[in-house]
Amino acid sequence: MACRYERLEEPPKELPSTVHNLSIAGSNLSVLHRAAFAARPLPDLRLLRLRHDNIQIIEDMALQGLPALRTLDLSHNPLLSVAAGAFAGVPLLHTLQLNQALLAAPLEEQLALALRNISLRRLELAGNSLRALPAALLPGLACTAAEGGEPGQLETASYVFFGIVLALIGIVFLMVLYLNRRGIKRWLHNLREACRDQMEGYHYRYEQDADPRRTSAIGTPGL
Repeated sequence: MACRYERLEEPPKELPSTVHNLSIAGSNLSVLHRAAFAARPLPDLRLLRLRHDNIQIIEDMALQGLPALRTLDLSHNPLLSVAAGAFAGVPLLHTLQLNQALLAAPLEEQLALALRNISLRRLELAGNSLRALPAALLPGLACTAAEGGEPGQLETASYVFFGIVLALIGIVFLMVLYLNRRGIKRWLHNLREACRDQMEGYHYRYEQDADPRRTSAIGTPGL
């Protein structure tokens, strides 16, 4: 279910209790108050996207009433304050997206407190110009425990960077082809000549085998 640019000032209350995915974009939620979604609990909601909603403050127990929530996207919001118990009440939360959400204020320490009692598998912080994170911020991420990394190590994947690398590889490949165009042309010419000689050899052998005089001479050796 998607609510886009409805200028909502609080989460909608008229939602079916069986909804699994909810996206609210372009609204003016400003503050996610305590139990903001508890007016009508959504026990099956697993994905909640709150992008571009001008969210500035997240209070304690703001996500109460969403016990099955696994993915929370708060990207593109000017966060100013995140309470220590902001993510309490969502024990299954394993993916938190905060891309371009920490530009208005440095919230590393607040996030460290808010995330200390949950076990995330994925934390996205792209576009926030962060140089370092406190070690306590990522205590439960699997990119550190499973791969033997140090606590606090943040692994981010940049698709733009990946595309640039592929483009550079393609440019280098084309340059190599261009600089070696004469050698490649000579190699193709030699290959074509070799194939031509081989085909002419097969053609000559076929003509010899098909010559009736040669067949007659072989059949009558006494003549």
